[in-house]
Amino acid sequence: MKPQPLEAYVEQMTLAEKIGQLLQLAVSFFEGAETEGEITGPMEVLGVSEENVRNTGSVLGLSGAQEAINIQQAHLRKNRLGIPLLIMADIIHGYKTIFPVPLAIGCSWDLKLAERSAEIAALEAAVSGVHVTFAPMADLVRDPRWGRVMESAGEDPFLNGEFARAFVRGFQGKDLQNDTSRVAACVKHFAAYGAAEGGRDYNTVDLSERQLREYYLPAYKAALDEGCEMVMASFNTVDGIPSTGNKRLLRRLLREEWGFGGVIISDWGAVKELIPHGAAADEKEAALRSIEAGIDIEMMTTCYMKHLAELAESGVIDEKLIDEAVLRILRLKQKLGLFDNPYRGADPAREAEIVFCGEHRAVSRELAAKSCVLLKNEGVLPLRRDQSIALIGPFAQSGDILGPWSWQGSTEAAVRLVDGIAAKTGMGRIAVAEGCGFEEASDRQLEAALRAAEGADVIVLALGESSEMSGEAGCRGDIRLPQAQLALIERLAELGKPMAAVLFNGRPLDLHGVADRAGAVLEAWFPGSEGGHAIADLLFGDAQPSGRLTMSFPYAAGQIPVYYNHFNTGRPKDAPDAQVRYVSQYLDMPNEPLYPFGYGLSYTSFAYGEPGLSSPEMTPDRPLTVKVKVANTGVAAAEETVQLYVRDLAGDVVRPVKELKDFRKILLQPGETREVAFELTEPQLRYHHADLTFASDAGDFLVYIGPNSRDAAGMRFSLRL
Repeated sequence: MKPQPLEAYVEQMTLAEKIGQLLQLAVSFFEGAETEGEITGPMEVLGVSEENVRNTGSVLGLSGAQEAINIQQAHLRKNRLGIPLLIMADIIHGYKTIFPVPLAIGCSWDLKLAERSAEIAALEAAVSGVHVTFAPMADLVRDPRWGRVMESAGEDPFLNGEFARAFVRGFQGKDLQNDTSRVAACVKHFAAYGAAEGGRDYNTVDLSERQLREYYLPAYKAALDEGCEMVMASFNTVDGIPSTGNKRLLRRLLREEWGFGGVIISDWGAVKELIPHGAAADEKEAALRSIEAGIDIEMMTTCYMKHLAELAESGVIDEKLIDEAVLRILRLKQKLGLFDNPYRGADPAREAEIVFCGEHRAVSRELAAKSCVLLKNEGVLPLRRDQSIALIGPFAQSGDILGPWSWQGSTEAAVRLVDGIAAKTGMGRIAVAEGCGFEEASDRQLEAALRAAEGADVIVLALGESSEMSGEAGCRGDIRLPQAQLALIERLAELGKPMAAVLFNGRPLDLHGVADRAGAVLEAWFPGSEGGHAIADLLFGDAQPSGRLTMSFPYAAGQIPVYYNHFNTGRPKDAPDAQVRYVSQYLDMPNEPLYPFGYGLSYTSFAYGEPGLSSPEMTPDRPLTVKVKVANTGVAAAEETVQLYVRDLAGDVVRPVKELKDFRKILLQPGETREVAFELTEPQLRYHHADLTFASDAGDFLVYIGPNSRDAAGMRFSLRL
């Protein structure tokens, strides 16, 4: 059917056809799917008919170009008006070429490389038939017990926003209609999903509106300001109301205040989940609350399908609400060019050529190396090629290094750590032993590990969490390494040999038993398809560690939440006149994290000179220039991330002890010194006041510049308004 004005489609639709556009089903429901033989079961469970599938507006979870073409062809034959399907998928940190998990990408502090990773993910997904990705996740995270911290860029709202923008640019490009190598982005999870109580997935969120606006909303807004086409509502409550049925959050804030005119989609099953939340008595009320709140697409439940027609025909809701949602969905389909080309981008021949190609894997390797963070090094690293190495641990030969949300990636094709090291030294210098499993150990495994270690010059431990231990629903109350791995380290440490621990995980860990026993600790996260090569590059000094933490590592789980941009108290522990006991402190551990935000080591050393200010006063018309000289005082060229923080000393509401305002990544040769300059402006000092106005205050501030949030030199200045 020839494309026509979108309003004409809506006018011709029956009410059932309109509601069908608001339904999203998994791929197994559709003719042409590789799993179509299994359609009957899901249809019966959800009560979905052939007519419902025929009218459905979008599908999620496709696995390749030919399947996308087959499903779209079959759908267009059956859909009365010939309206194409939107094909969506979770392309979180790569399609088949898997990049490090987003938390690791954040630790690269490399916005250009982050954008490039999203561009490659979009290219591979688009040529495989995908139109929309459920990314980026812009949730602020402060609790590493929550498994989904691996999908966020970290604990800082400014940095999260910068990465959200970079990912949106990479996914979408500048012209979705004509650039079929890009996909539409869907920022998630709106809102404040990362503040789930107890770090437990899907749990309650309870924040003041000022906290919500100051810390949790800015990164979503940054993604939308960059042109992000879709928003996914979160599972959690916000101010006592689940986001999926939260009119104040979705219609008033997102639609009216922010002016977002794109599509809002529920998360999987979240409309029906209003019932167990206690926000709806039944599916009919769930449908009513969600459509009134502004949910355009219901993902994988059928409350809209079963009840919206009755609600409209009885006058409980105005059918215009449905029409508006349909139009938003059709506009996105038009923006993607689907009415002109329903098979947009899908090309089996190009798919075979492009997906998981060498060029893409090279970028994955570079980003993985830049994402790793060297947390400790007492002269153990870099390794020498003439050393004999005992490579021990459950990750020594494991391909489980892709991490959660890598459903199209291949663990078989992932470069294992043993292969990366062997590429440097040959297998003749490596003795490999598992030592233990992820959570269990046998005497035989331990004996083999001890034999391997006794004959080696250095021990490389490959430890961490399996991918199932983080990600969605991967929450842990105890974030230490499993006991089997801690026992392995303890026994190996008794040998007194140099020992480097390489950690694979999706969250900051409590590193007791690791950091105190290993001479070096390299946080590798889940590094992606080229992880083994990237880590070996770092272990042997062929690449320099340059990652810096974007989420604090706690001293122990009892501190959680622990984050750098916290408030002071009326009785701070470090006050000059503080009493020994009656201050804000723990009796059994420090207040500070083990490794703070912004922290990371290199194989070289950097020296910071005295920072300088262009003036002791700032005005709205006269920003400040903040300068510092940084010198590479070591023997290797390396990147340093120079970080700028500010503290407002007295505000209308309490202000954090430090807030990141800017950063620069610089490459310095041995002996090189470079001056780094930042411009600090009055808008950067604004915040949400008690009445939620967003403004700055005249008064005194401290500006800090240094290598991390802890080790930064401060200078005082005043803002005059």
